Amino acid sequence: MTTVQRRRGVALSALIASSALMLAACGAPGSGNAGNAETVTQDQIDEALSTPTTIDFWSWVPDIQNQIDMFEELHPEITVKLSNQGGATAQYQKLRAAAKSGDVPDVVQIEYSFLPSFTLTGTVLDLTPYGAADLAEDFAPSAWGVVSTDDAVWGLPQDLGPTGQLYRTDIFEAAGVEVPTTWDEYATAAAAIKEKTGSYISDLPGNSFSPILALLWQSGARPFGYDGDKTVTIDLESEEVTRVIEYWDDLIQRDLVDTAPQLDDNWYQSIAGGRYASWLAAAWGPVFLQGTASDTSGLWQATPMPQWDAAKPASGNQGGSAIAVTADSDAKIVAAEFAKFLTTNSDATESLATEQFIFPSLTETLESPAVRDQELEFYAGQKVNAVFADISETVAADWQWLPYNDYASSSFKETLGAAITEKGDLMAALEEWKDELVSYGEAQGFTVVTE
Repeated sequence: MTTVQRRRGVALSALIASSALMLAACGAPGSGNAGNAETVTQDQIDEALSTPTTIDFWSWVPDIQNQIDMFEELHPEITVKLSNQGGATAQYQKLRAAAKSGDVPDVVQIEYSFLPSFTLTGTVLDLTPYGAADLAEDFAPSAWGVVSTDDAVWGLPQDLGPTGQLYRTDIFEAAGVEVPTTWDEYATAAAAIKEKTGSYISDLPGNSFSPILALLWQSGARPFGYDGDKTVTIDLESEEVTRVIEYWDDLIQRDLVDTAPQLDDNWYQSIAGGRYASWLAAAWGPVFLQGTASDTSGLWQATPMPQWDAAKPASGNQGGSAIAVTADSDAKIVAAEFAKFLTTNSDATESLATEQFIFPSLTETLESPAVRDQELEFYAGQKVNAVFADISETVAADWQWLPYNDYASSSFKETLGAAITEKGDLMAALEEWKDELVSYGEAQGFTVVTE
């Protein structure tokens, strides 16, 4: 038995116990939601907001009490109790446990990539009867695409992570190369930077699948699909997937990009010390970087990712989350109105963007001069938000996530991610990852379609 087979056997044995719950949820699509409920009227909303009510809200966003205070000032009869459960992963574990006990919060923050796992089990409420579907045009299409299906809205988009390129002007100048606008130029620049400065052009980590998935998203690949019921799709053999994996495999084998884990102490030191000339970062990256590499202030700029086809700009998301209402909330109307406020109120979303640096998904806020024109000293006064706001318009809206994203992430780290880190055979590891995703999906009772 191979290491991969042993690992798969252990993982399936450990997780098979959850199959019954997942199958039960799959057998009754939309169970636990209000998809068939009558539309809530404005009179009902007004009555709910004028009735003394306390709702519980779970979120990890820094200082989000500021926006809660705004809501409570508008609706003095409503109290919102905030709880930080220790970050996304810890919160999901606690939310699943709370859903089983019935003692759930009313409103929760859930990353887009994990939302399907909570729609599958009926944990979150379909917000369509609460007027959410009317808000579709208010958000960036890529954000709306991952919170909604044809007939349901499972949360309202709070933030986005469109991917761009942050680069060190001094390192590029020392290497005598222009900032690449295509992937061919990127490979050429990577060789020149390594030869003339000793730096890597960037780092492709194996400890997280967000960076490689953003690259696949940009390439036009759609590796995952989910019909909201019993069928998932795994497509990791398309031309769009292959060109990305082969491209980065080539750079890795030529030692032109690093493969160190990202966002740990070593990576912080590397990016601050000039080991990397650029970072293919999400829209949350610019502010994160200026706190990590403060001594390099004024040496960084932001620009779009290199392109496969410069005439058809494209990008992919890394991160982003929705504000969802739980199906077992005792105050669904108030909870839905609070979710709307956090995601559509211009004062709330603008302050989140300019003070807490949560990159907005609301179109009005993306276009707001207060957001777009904000100049960052770390980037030599560049209007970085404007760069990423424009990038967000190039992110396709038809991306889907698997309803077992937590397993997909851990399996990636042990297959393709491990091969990236160890500079192994990426195509062979990609096949291993696909096999594990298919086997796990079938063990959980899904019909798995491979393309």
